Amino acid sequence: MSLSPDRESATPPATVGDSSGGPDGAPPRKTKKTRAPVVIPAWPDDPVFLPELSALIRAGDCCGLWEGKSDAHILRGYVLGQAQRRAIPILGEPDPRVLRRLKTYYQAVGVAIGRRTGTIASPVIELSNEGFGRVVLTAGRLVAVSRSLRDVHRFGFDDLAALDAAGAALVEEGATLIAAHPSLIEL
Repeated sequence: MSLSPDRESATPPATVGDSSGGPDGAPPRKTKKTRAPVVIPAWPDDPVFLPELSALIRAGDCCGLWEGKSDAHILRGYVLGQAQRRAIPILGEPDPRVLRRLKTYYQAVGVAIGRRTGTIASPVIELSNEGFGRVVLTAGRLVAVSRSLRDVHRFGFDDLAALDAAGAALVEEGATLIAAHPSLIEL
């Protein structure tokens, strides 16, 4: 069955989402997606823990994503201001990117303890779906570091200096306990 000549030339009515262009038949205008500028946090003077954390992140980069980027650029996901933290809802499960940052942070603490003492402290992280739980770093039979976790959805630090200070404090705590109880390290 063929259409009559006048029906073949008729243009179909425009529908929502139709990309046929404007009323004059011009092609549709393409809109550019603009990204917010990347804010790179300031690098602190003489960091203790940050080089360990950035080295661990670079070691896990199998696709070259972080190649050519500064350590401050790599660690910018760990920096959240107070307003940014308040804007993050704590309902539901934590974002997988936040969980990856949390896991990498405590792995870097364990590796830094290992570099300092010769015994790597392995992290064990137990979290509920609401973002509450506990992290324990063990070295042999010794619990070198133990922390309660809450509001994991909002895991982050005010700046890189605060991140460095918190990581260095955990490394110091773990190294001190390992030095005080060397008999518990041997399995």
